Amino acid sequence: MNSFNIAVIPGDGTGPEMVNEGLKVLQGAAQKYNFKLNLKTFDYGGERYLQTGEVLPEGAIEELKQYEAIFLGAIGHPDVKPGILEKGILLNLRFELDQYINLRPVKLYPGIETPLKDKGPEDIDFVVIRENTEGLYTGSGGFLKKGTPDEVAIQESINTRKGVERCLRYAFQYCRERNKKKTLTLCGKTNVLTYAFDLWERTFHEVGKDYPDIKREYAHVDAICMWMVKNPEQFDVIVTDNMFGDIITDLGAMLQGGMGIAAGANINPEGTSMFEPIGGSAPKYTGKNMINPLASICAGGMMLKHLGEKEAANAIEKAVMTVCSKHIKSLSAGKMGYTTSELGDLVLNYL
Repeated sequence: MNSFNIAVIPGDGTGPEMVNEGLKVLQGAAQKYNFKLNLKTFDYGGERYLQTGEVLPEGAIEELKQYEAIFLGAIGHPDVKPGILEKGILLNLRFELDQYINLRPVKLYPGIETPLKDKGPEDIDFVVIRENTEGLYTGSGGFLKKGTPDEVAIQESINTRKGVERCLRYAFQYCRERNKKKTLTLCGKTNVLTYAFDLWERTFHEVGKDYPDIKREYAHVDAICMWMVKNPEQFDVIVTDNMFGDIITDLGAMLQGGMGIAAGANINPEGTSMFEPIGGSAPKYTGKNMINPLASICAGGMMLKHLGEKEAANAIEKAVMTVCSKHIKSLSAGKMGYTTSELGDLVLNYL
């Protein structure tokens, strides 16, 4: 029997409620498909920060490295200044655990409405692979004469050959294994960001020679946004840098029906990876048993696929799709037709 050590970070707001339903389904999958999840919960988040003044305690990163995966709820507390928890926990974990791939499937399930006119599940099914540890998010830069009329703020985008190449190789390999259109689209801005995306484009075509079965395409980020809305069916796998990836994946979430269904993974193929719903902590719904847990459940499915339990992962996705097509009225909190826990039970029953 396979056994996996999983760190659980429920986080803030409705995060614990979403995590509870995700774990409910994960444990059901473990029982049905004969593997074991060894879970340990960590209280990192806003409440701990308000009580102790620390975001992550000393030794937290080293301890988390001992786990195959992290199952995350949501980070964000209304009483904590924006940026403290996000940088101190989310970005810190991504960087320190070298989770250099952000993986975001954009898939419209039957029964879920998209804002796009005349588009359905057959049109919206692509994946965005975002470089996750470089770019503008490294925090490189600073201020000169801060607070004066002559203030200067500099934020630098850091792109290394190593970082770009490993992201691109992952994307080419993923596109090959996905085995659909076998088309990888590089999203950039070569006409303006002439240094960073010169590196990305050159490396894209050099690495692409090792994958002759994968068609290579390029589009500027603004064109990508336009085509995601007009003709999302043209995309298979999109690969891009940290900032552009952050932006277009939120657009992707809306195409697939909203944050209530969107899950993502922060992957270190050789280390500890982290799986999460991409929506926020939604504090106004805390404790009301009305938040949508499907994104968390889908994140759990992504985690199992990453761990090699593909049959269980596919079964979870199939169960979620059945719930979406047969039961759910809306992805919005309080409008689903079911409570948070009832929706988790429904997925578990179909599983």
